[in-house]
Amino acid sequence: MENLTPEQWREIMNKKMRFPPELISAIQEGKIELLCGLLKTGDGIVRQLDESEDRQWREALNLSIRLGSEDGMDALLQGVKFDFRQIHEALLVAVDTNQPIVVKRLLDRLDQEKGNKMDVRSFSQAIFDHSIDNSQFAPGVTPLTLACQKDLYDIVTMLSQKGHVIPWPHKISCACLECRNGRQYDLLKFSLSRINTYRGIASRAYLSITSDDAMLSAFSLSRELRKLSQKEPEFKPQYLSLEQLCQEFAVELLGMCRNQSEVTTILNSCGDESQDALNEQAFEEGIPNLSRLRLAVNYNQKQFVAHPICQQVLSSIWCGNLAGWRGSRTVWKLFVSVGIFLTMPFLCLVYWIAPKSKVGKILKIPVIKFLLHSASYLWFLITLLGESITMEMYRDKFASRQQNILHSSFHMVWVVGFFWYECKEVWIEGLRSYFLDWWNCLDMMVLSMYLASFALRVLIMLKGYFLCHDQNGTEECVYFTQTVRDDWHQEDPQLIAEVLFAVTSMLSFTRLAYILPAHESLGTLQISIGKMIDDMMRFMFILMIIGTAFLCGINNVYVPYVISPHLGRFNETFHFLFWTMFGVANQDYVDMPRFVLAEFVGRILYGIFTLVIVIVLLNMLIAMITNSFQKIEDDADVEWKFARSKLYLSYFREGLTMPVPFNIIPSPKAIFYILRGIFRRICCCTCSSEQKYPPIASMGDNKGSGDSPLPYRQQVIRALVQRYIESARREFEETKRK
Repeated sequence: MENLTPEQWREIMNKKMRFPPELISAIQEGKIELLCGLLKTGDGIVRQLDESEDRQWREALNLSIRLGSEDGMDALLQGVKFDFRQIHEALLVAVDTNQPIVVKRLLDRLDQEKGNKMDVRSFSQAIFDHSIDNSQFAPGVTPLTLACQKDLYDIVTMLSQKGHVIPWPHKISCACLECRNGRQYDLLKFSLSRINTYRGIASRAYLSITSDDAMLSAFSLSRELRKLSQKEPEFKPQYLSLEQLCQEFAVELLGMCRNQSEVTTILNSCGDESQDALNEQAFEEGIPNLSRLRLAVNYNQKQFVAHPICQQVLSSIWCGNLAGWRGSRTVWKLFVSVGIFLTMPFLCLVYWIAPKSKVGKILKIPVIKFLLHSASYLWFLITLLGESITMEMYRDKFASRQQNILHSSFHMVWVVGFFWYECKEVWIEGLRSYFLDWWNCLDMMVLSMYLASFALRVLIMLKGYFLCHDQNGTEECVYFTQTVRDDWHQEDPQLIAEVLFAVTSMLSFTRLAYILPAHESLGTLQISIGKMIDDMMRFMFILMIIGTAFLCGINNVYVPYVISPHLGRFNETFHFLFWTMFGVANQDYVDMPRFVLAEFVGRILYGIFTLVIVIVLLNMLIAMITNSFQKIEDDADVEWKFARSKLYLSYFREGLTMPVPFNIIPSPKAIFYILRGIFRRICCCTCSSEQKYPPIASMGDNKGSGDSPLPYRQQVIRALVQRYIESARREFEETKRK
């Protein structure tokens, strides 16, 4: 220690010199010689610098960077021993002013100080530092996140090559030591740090440069941000804006495609685990798997799915070999639809006998398959109408036990077919994917009610037969065979069966809404109605609370007075208030002239109920419905195309060509496939086919390298990202020039 020179002592103990007052003016005026002279006046005496003087050194360095004085910055870096926090803030200033050369020099300075062992994660620890609270940058903002937020591709590339990364934020419910300390130290800083981190991760620059597949990363990040907006509603607008940014980035990447080969590669390849899960849903022969497009549908990427490129691919597959279908007139399409409706049994017979024939191949085209299934469902509804008319014609028989079960159960042929169809859908899609679609839940509920209604009818018939066969003339035999409807119990199986059949008949007609997205106007209307129903469900919750409050209050007023024939019992009071909402209740029910006080209070409560329910809440419901309808109309094209795409994809799947009820008849094709599957399992025959694509001529980065070439999908992704970056740079330069 005694051999140390004064300069070495100064390096160890005196990290900084006294701040000269003339330094700021020298930097502003660009006097480099004066600046260098001021930096050489340190006397080497050890001093404890206060916070204000430390702030002045930072401002001096930051000012030289903002003014673009590289010589002044070099003089400050050479003459002053800046610590980590000062270099950190200087990097932020250099990034904020978009100076890649300055960023590189500051990074080199950090490398010299720390020997390339700099902990880049320690940038985020600024949240625990009181001394930089007066900084112009928000908590959690690092040079990389700031560069990403500004989409500075050169600086992002430079920082990434230096090892800078954006650590992925922990879950909101994370209870690790770091998260607990962050929340306890400063909850606001902790939340702002998370938001700023996600702003960097969701930026176009970060996704483009750091992701192997930027489009898939945008999909998954968009989905996560949507979930975070629900889990952390305090920052919901910020998360939703970042989600919108990710969706727009994926759409812009798709717009970089230049030929059909690239479009096919992008939409048909997903990669990793998601591709394996989606490939379980095989499409018809000749139809690509569209795994990325289906993933976009599952992730609710409406703008991506509604992009003209995706819609063009879907429409071309939908029409198949019927090239003239898209451009034909509506009258011709209606004529073809009526023809398929009338000839459906004949067409199904041809497909059952020869599925590989010309007619069979036409029936496998998605649009024809859609028309065939729609015709089958229309025949089912006609059957329901016919049964309703038959019940009216033979009203006396249907009102007794003498009804013939065959006369009112012909629809069960379709129900069995629908049940088998749903079972095959579950087998193809998987149980989880199947129940994610609300239409499938409605189908299962309706089919269960149909089966329950039919089972109860069969139960009545079997009970009457066996009870009368074993014990002739007994009371139970007479009840299940000869009694009139007035003598039946309230829980009689036939009564329950009739109610179930009535409800399911009504729900069966609502299922027609599934095919409405095939038409633009009807599809938009169907989406609007769905949004309105959501509003009504939320409104019903508020209405239930307020209605229950007035129900209890008004009922308690009239309970002690037996003279009131219409109020004083819950069910009667409920009916009175319910019909009051529609203006059909008798207002004289609240009058009790003999009891002035009770009558006065009852009239006051009834008046307030009318005012709140009829004037306030019902008008609020109308406003909510109008607002939802307007939102759909403002974005009608995207909403309709997204709904139509889901309908198209459901008819691209392999199998399910034969409509109900003909699908319950085993076909030779099905028997052949079963035997072939058994034979393959026995022989353990496995075959794999890999689709190969031509290389991209513009992608010549791997020339002369011994490494294996990148997959064609990866080449396309890199080409799209490179085109997008070049387009962004040109746009930036044009904006800067203007």
